[in-house]
Amino acid sequence: MKTKEITLLLGGNVGDTRGYIRNALGLLEHRLGHLTHQSYFYQTASWGFDSADFINLAICLETQHTAKECLKITQEVEAELGRHRYNHEEGYTDRTIDIDILFYGSDIMDDEILNIPHPRLHLRNFALEPLTEILPNFIHPVLHKSMTQLRDICTDTSKVTRLNEQI
Repeated sequence: MKTKEITLLLGGNVGDTRGYIRNALGLLEHRLGHLTHQSYFYQTASWGFDSADFINLAICLETQHTAKECLKITQEVEAELGRHRYNHEEGYTDRTIDIDILFYGSDIMDDEILNIPHPRLHLRNFALEPLTEILPNFIHPVLHKSMTQLRDICTDTSKVTRLNEQI
């Protein structure tokens, strides 16, 4: 299979968040592929519910796995690091680790298992800030705007603070 660049957002707000993210990154590099881009850590207010702040970062990896294989691997990593998935009707919840697939190259997928690009990334500053750092000129394959353009027109007023630290 041909190599693809997969873009992920990692985050959490329970326990040693930085430690969970570091562990997740190590497991993802081992199971998915070579790390090509990594943002700084960002601290953000919880989105969609009231809780402790989240720590997030965006990464890109070169992978030879299909998008659905990548989803399975990311969910296995989440489970290994203590992520508990709840019924979506319960809304957003605190978590040790969350790994979202934002992009899989410029592919577009829309089925019951996986939606790529992530259908809400353009509405969320906590995703757009780290994405703009590592992929400022990447063009969203559905919205046809760069990450910088999407960040600049985003109506989300949530505060996102770049922390001067990386993994």
